[in-house]
Amino acid sequence: MEEKAQLRFGNAPCSWGTIEGIGQGVPYGQMLDELKETGYEGSELGDYGYMPTDPVRLREEFVRRGLTLLGAFEGVYLREASEHGPGEARALRTARLMAALADLDPEWRPLLVLADEHSRDPLRLQRAGRIRPGEGLSPEEWRVVARGVRRIAQAVREATGLETVFHHHAASFVETPEEIATLVELTDIPLVFDTGHYLYGSGEVEGEVVVEGLRRLASHVRYVHLKDLDPEVAHRARREGWDYREAVRRGLFTELGRGAIDFTEVFRLLETMGYRGFVTVEQDVFPGMGTPKESALRSREYLRRVVGR
Repeated sequence: MEEKAQLRFGNAPCSWGTIEGIGQGVPYGQMLDELKETGYEGSELGDYGYMPTDPVRLREEFVRRGLTLLGAFEGVYLREASEHGPGEARALRTARLMAALADLDPEWRPLLVLADEHSRDPLRLQRAGRIRPGEGLSPEEWRVVARGVRRIAQAVREATGLETVFHHHAASFVETPEEIATLVELTDIPLVFDTGHYLYGSGEVEGEVVVEGLRRLASHVRYVHLKDLDPEVAHRARREGWDYREAVRRGLFTELGRGAIDFTEVFRLLETMGYRGFVTVEQDVFPGMGTPKESALRSREYLRRVVGR
């Protein structure tokens, strides 16, 4: 029980409809207020520019609500070497902003959440959730990706002292369990383990797949995103050929406890791993979708039942 007591719960703008360049949901002030009201202690930054980019103003917003800045997602099209420089510049811009708030919480420093930019390659966008052998990167492309990851992580560390973690993501070139394993082997970068993306990227819908994957990757996991997956939507997406964005628009990711994943088993394994710090709920909805505040509250209540706090 001691390990469980040290878990802390965050949420993110993507649960309120501000999601990775697709669009913005409710204003950031409302989002942060609702996040706090529904029982979370921290938030990710969201797309750069969604929240204030002036560090003094951003700090005021978090301090006023007693929230921790958890990290920020940055997607870079890593298989193209020409994208590494611009990607590094964006990552540094975001990391420098977060570094100004790194002292807010003595137990947590913001993380730069790096990912291969998703939905840019037409085939990967269309085939997300059902990638077949031969639809991935060549050995030379993997070497390019690895160089980009190492370059950006090193630049962020040297400029800001912040750590970079890698986020596997549907509709990117690091989606399937095999691709995640290759990325870790080539870079040894710490991971954000995202439960929903892992399950969808596996091509399966059984929640046991998530626990098995987390167990295999345990020594590499630095941070965790909690996302549940609606198995019926996943089945339809694969059967009817929906692309990744259409699947999300149709409700691929649902409130915790309403999908395929047994989070009791996830938390039991996290306890065994000795995981400390934040786990962050992400429902991933498009602007205007769903009931963000109510969904965040129901997910938080589910976590209380599962974890006891």
